[in-house]
Amino acid sequence: MIITTTPGIEGSHIAEYRGIVTGEAVMGANIFVDIGASIRDIIGGRSGGYERKLMEGRQEAIREMEGRAREMGCDAVVGVKIDHEAFSPGGSGGMLMVIASGTAVRLKRDGQA
Repeated sequence: MIITTTPGIEGSHIAEYRGIVTGEAVMGANIFVDIGASIRDIIGGRSGGYERKLMEGRQEAIREMEGRAREMGCDAVVGVKIDHEAFSPGGSGGMLMVIASGTAVRLKRDGQA
């Protein structure tokens, strides 16, 4: 499956637009990641723990979006956008949410009947 942020795919023609597909991942950051990020906030630098969580969330959201496109009989998702959000439900520890969205399409390759 082709997943791209571009509106089209070079060498292919979009034969059919099947609709918007999304994938979501909501992940809690454990106390050690929160503590490490707090220290980094004070002394400066990057938070490796949060970066890893965001990467995991992004990969999971894209996998989920891809699976939904496959269920629709599609072979590509174009115009993909990825959003990140941090929130604290009920004032408790931090949660990370990653949402991937795009348009599921069926392709006709150049030279294909």
